[in-house]
Amino acid sequence: MNPSRPAIDAAEVLGIVRTLVGELRPGNPPEAGLDSHLERDLGLDSLARVELLARIERAAHTRLPEGTLAAAETPRQLFAALRAARPEASSSAPELADTADTADTEHIEAPAGASTLVDVLLWHAERSPEHVHIRLLHDDAEVGTLTHRELLQGAQRIAAGLRQRGLAAGDAVAIMLPTSLEFFTSFFGALLAGGVPVPMYPPTRPSQLEDHLRRQSGILESCHAPVLITDEQVQPVARLISTPSGSLRHSVTARELAASTAAPTIATPRPDELALLQYTSGSTGNPKGVMLTHANVLANIRAWSRSVAITAADVTVSWLPLYHDMGLIAAWLGSLYNGCPLVLMSPLDFLSRPVRWLRALHRYRGTLSAAPNFAYELVLKHVEEQELAGLDLSRWRIAANGAEPVNPDTLEHFAARLAPWGLHRETMTPAYGLAENAVGLAVPPPGRGPRIDRVVREAFFRTEARHAAAEDASAIRFVGCGRPLPDHELRIVGPNGDELPDRRVGRIEFRGPSATAGYLNNPEETRKLIHGKWLDTGDLGYLAEGELFVTGRVKDMIIRGGRNLYPYELEDAIGEMAGVRRGCVAVFGVANPATASERLVAVVETRTTDDAERRRLEHDVGNLAVDLLGVPLDEVVLAPPHSVLKTSSGKIRRAATRELYQSGVLGRQHSVRVQVLHLAVTAATRKAVQGLRRALATLWAVWAWTALVLLAVPTWIAVATLNRPALGWQIGRHAARLLATLIGIRIDVSGRENLPASAPCIVVANHASYLDGLIAAAALPRPFVFVAKRELLDNAIARRFLQGLGTEFIERFAVQDSADAARRLAERARLGSALFYFPEGTFVRRPGLQEFRLGAFLAACEADLPVVPVTIRGTRAVLPDETWRPRRGSVSVTIGRPLLPQGKDWNAALALRDAARRDILERCGEPDATL
Repeated sequence: MNPSRPAIDAAEVLGIVRTLVGELRPGNPPEAGLDSHLERDLGLDSLARVELLARIERAAHTRLPEGTLAAAETPRQLFAALRAARPEASSSAPELADTADTADTEHIEAPAGASTLVDVLLWHAERSPEHVHIRLLHDDAEVGTLTHRELLQGAQRIAAGLRQRGLAAGDAVAIMLPTSLEFFTSFFGALLAGGVPVPMYPPTRPSQLEDHLRRQSGILESCHAPVLITDEQVQPVARLISTPSGSLRHSVTARELAASTAAPTIATPRPDELALLQYTSGSTGNPKGVMLTHANVLANIRAWSRSVAITAADVTVSWLPLYHDMGLIAAWLGSLYNGCPLVLMSPLDFLSRPVRWLRALHRYRGTLSAAPNFAYELVLKHVEEQELAGLDLSRWRIAANGAEPVNPDTLEHFAARLAPWGLHRETMTPAYGLAENAVGLAVPPPGRGPRIDRVVREAFFRTEARHAAAEDASAIRFVGCGRPLPDHELRIVGPNGDELPDRRVGRIEFRGPSATAGYLNNPEETRKLIHGKWLDTGDLGYLAEGELFVTGRVKDMIIRGGRNLYPYELEDAIGEMAGVRRGCVAVFGVANPATASERLVAVVETRTTDDAERRRLEHDVGNLAVDLLGVPLDEVVLAPPHSVLKTSSGKIRRAATRELYQSGVLGRQHSVRVQVLHLAVTAATRKAVQGLRRALATLWAVWAWTALVLLAVPTWIAVATLNRPALGWQIGRHAARLLATLIGIRIDVSGRENLPASAPCIVVANHASYLDGLIAAAALPRPFVFVAKRELLDNAIARRFLQGLGTEFIERFAVQDSADAARRLAERARLGSALFYFPEGTFVRRPGLQEFRLGAFLAACEADLPVVPVTIRGTRAVLPDETWRPRRGSVSVTIGRPLLPQGKDWNAALALRDAARRDILERCGEPDATL
């Protein structure tokens, strides 16, 4: 076929568009022209465009070029795409006759002893370097592969490029890449450079460009990422992203990073350090950065692998986005850990032709694959019988269904539809998980099949999941998600936090080794998440015989007349009505102070403009609510297309839509040009403000160092020359206080009454910055003898000054924890000196209270002296490690109550150390770095 002469002309393409629009908008469809915008003017969302492309291809007997689904925005552009189309094979059976061999000749074992993701990669790169880890598909063809060795080498090059651009240990690295081999090398490149990967999704829909980039800007600001890795197509748009604090310094491509000439590098993170930041989708609020350590991620992968019996003989097939926990951890990192190949395609490849998912499972003998419920529905609706010819799905043993509510009809219909091609009903595996537990939390045993529970509707509205009789046609059905993963626990709690018995609906809480420590830089949301030893999922559900049944989101539940109502069933039912955009309905509650209850509001997207038709639709929606929920709606809002906000994964953002409704701006839209203009103005304004702030900060830093030098020189001369420790301490204290006053650092001191006025004692303080000694001198009203590391004697300037203060020098590693050093220092304390220790020994850039050495506490026990814990807070922000550029800020010093030793032996010193550390940990505002 001549590519320049499509089988159908522009008029026929336009006719197909009009037919589809008429089906979706019966009664009063919008007029479609060749230049009508498919989404903005005609109201065709992504799923409707999938159907449109399928109809055009069938009519033209061609396959449209890849990217048409994302790129074509008008019928004219669809017709232009036909010029580059290729004839479609009359039958797919010959193509499917052969299957690809993904088996390795070598025996691959999972790295059971690995403690970090870096360990996992190094293990496989050493033992099976040529094993094909990833096979990347595009348009049903394999377009690239990545072996274990290539993944390591590519990641090393990216790491070198990141370090060359100033990435420091612990810095976040934002990765905004489509499905590509560069994503994997960039992810591990961030880890090998000592950074923390932050997967983000690239913009796809021009109509929501401004909203998308503003949400991404919020993520970048939250994690303070200095580097954003993107690709050549997205980079021009990515440059519009700005952060209020100006933390983002570099927007680079993976190719630019890999071109670095710096030496390769491999960082060695600890198990308790962050492996990635997984930002939640934001379906019920603003995205929050879930902190996941290497230990969290590996614990989840191991527990999931054990529950569904994954081995290197399995083959994972996935189209899931790599910025989502199910695609990132369950599909990719799980495959890497277990040494099984991952066959991967992009989400757009799947959306444009859902049959590709099944073809990949057939061709590569796939055994494991997961998807949200909508994907199974998409296959049922858009895969035709002739496309299934020749498929063999008999090896598919786990078809996980999660990430959104699981529909029992979908499970049954999918299994029945594909049974002739080898799919077993037992393959269907509903699962439950959340980013706050890495990914998975509960799953049924492999080979069991779905368990559907039918409960009495009215009892359920009053929080009881009572079995419904077989003849009860009004029963509500819920799908069982199995038992918790090994070493993880689940419970259901009521409004007062009491654990509920079986078949009582309440909040789902969990705990286990995969559980996050909280949200990055968000203590308020972290407090809502963690309740003692349990974490709140934000979901509602019940347990029956140990199995979890999820009923909905807590924030989506509507309380009306003492009954708990859920929006999902009503939203689905409204979406089936004529004139309503399916999947574009949001039902939510709005507080009603007059009744101490909630008003029930439904926002319904429609293209209908006829007044009579709109009144009929409002009436029918209201009647439907009474039929399903037993209560009327307070308001039905008929809104234009794209008024109901959604997350990147297609979930309804009810809270965000409610905010638009309450603010009166629901349904207002702007063109892409206006959105880009808004973004450009915002970016320019932020950059100007950031530039001014940086200039002021630089001037302040110059002044701070000038003041320090002006005070330090005479102070050093006085202290070093006099060599009288008590007088030197007073001189140093007054100089430190004067410096703080001159540069505007406020020092708040509390608990002075806890410090003995003249009696000997031992003070221990946390250590987070080079400023800590200066702050301690300024804050403590009496002289002390600093206990400092022996290495400072090698610096002539520091040695003379510290000797003038009477400092004791000790070997940090060989002597400090020994009984000899403790006895020597204890003797000096008995003679009347007050000793000052930083028991952490040193400090690092990453926030966290380090382990305390025992020297101070052995000395206290030996001399029978009290230990006074002192907490210094704020110095890390004023002068962070690895930088000599101070920042403005305030510092607090809290003097705790003296702790008395309960003996002279080793155990007494341990107890004293632990008590002092607990006191400081509670006040310092930093996490426990030993966990």
